[in-house]
Amino acid sequence: MKLKIQSRGLRSELSPRALEKWNPAIQAAVDSTSDTITIYGVIGEDWYGEGVTLKRIDAALRAIGDRDVTVYINSPGGDMFEGIAIYNRLREHSHKVSTKVLGMAASAASVIYLAGEERQVASSAFLMIHNCWTILGGNRHYLRDVADDMEEFDAAMADLYAETSSQTVESMAEMMDDETFIRGKRAVELGLATGLLAADEVTERTTTETQQNNALKAMDIALAKAGVPRSERRELFANFKSGTPRAAGGDTPRAVPTDKPRAVALDLQPLPKITFPA
Repeated sequence: MKLKIQSRGLRSELSPRALEKWNPAIQAAVDSTSDTITIYGVIGEDWYGEGVTLKRIDAALRAIGDRDVTVYINSPGGDMFEGIAIYNRLREHSHKVSTKVLGMAASAASVIYLAGEERQVASSAFLMIHNCWTILGGNRHYLRDVADDMEEFDAAMADLYAETSSQTVESMAEMMDDETFIRGKRAVELGLATGLLAADEVTERTTTETQQNNALKAMDIALAKAGVPRSERRELFANFKSGTPRAAGGDTPRAVPTDKPRAVALDLQPLPKITFPA
């Protein structure tokens, strides 16, 4: 299924609610192999201008060649348009694609997950589906036009969820309206998943990098809730990485440490790198 949406320059944004509950330390228990792709981050460009992009997925699939591929996912979502492009690329792969959700597949990541012929979710993991979320400004005519575009985009997503599952378009649209978290067993019942992922395939790897990224996540959530567009937040974090932060007026939200649940908890939480086979 090909999806093409005219967006008037619309950029879809991460849902702060999904980002808040994402735990980036949850990964596959086995290391990546030559026939696996790991999606462990933001869809589209992330805080550092990196992230999971169509270009990177395409390069990984070319390296894998004419073989079956397994895609491990733990992502809070991101750019829905990039997610659709990655979905289409995986669907075009010449061999079987299996997708496995380890911690969370929210928003754009849930679209990518649907590309799998075999789709598994850990019993303690979640899919999260919602309507297109964005930050923008403009006059009333522009905002009405963008709202119309977003309505069509949401309808296309509901069609895709319904087409993949055993549910009606209306029921999936209602779940999107409610910004629904779907646990593993429920995903199987709805037909979004074809089975549950074995517990021994999931682990939690806390590293210095993930601890540092927790602070970035806390800042990103605060800035998103304050209405700062993702492009500006990404530029700010990239400057932090380079060690030359840009001077900015106003108070900068402090990263407040929070208790991070374990991999088996129901309230997940956030950010490592995406890794690809060599």
